[in-house]
Amino acid sequence: VQLVESGGGLVQEGGSLRLSCAASGLSFGAYAVCWFRQAPGKDREAVACITNNPVRTYYEDQLKGRLTISGDNTKNTVSLQMNSLKREDTAVYRCAAKYKRLWAWGDIDYDYWGQGTQVSVSS
Repeated sequence: VQLVESGGGLVQEGGSLRLSCAASGLSFGAYAVCWFRQAPGKDREAVACITNNPVRTYYEDQLKGRLTISGDNTKNTVSLQMNSLKREDTAVYRCAAKYKRLWAWGDIDYDYWGQGTQVSVSS
């Protein structure tokens, strides 16, 4: 099983980025898929999650409104659209998957993790 993130980069404040998490070896349909981020010197935090059948999305309260998480089951990918980026959004963003029947918002233990993609927001 492999999760591979892409789409990170350097963007100016107020800009947008779209991150993608592509899975091989598992089907996202049976998993909750989340995006986490960790900035230097800070704890890792969950920013958004999605489950399928039915589709439900979850967001960290302070980021709600600037993020949109979505899934494409045909491509087995989960994307995170980030708008109105701020300098404090600078972090390594990682996707993670956990069997959805055992998942709840706030979980920190996941079955699979990606390596991460760097997002840097400049002023």
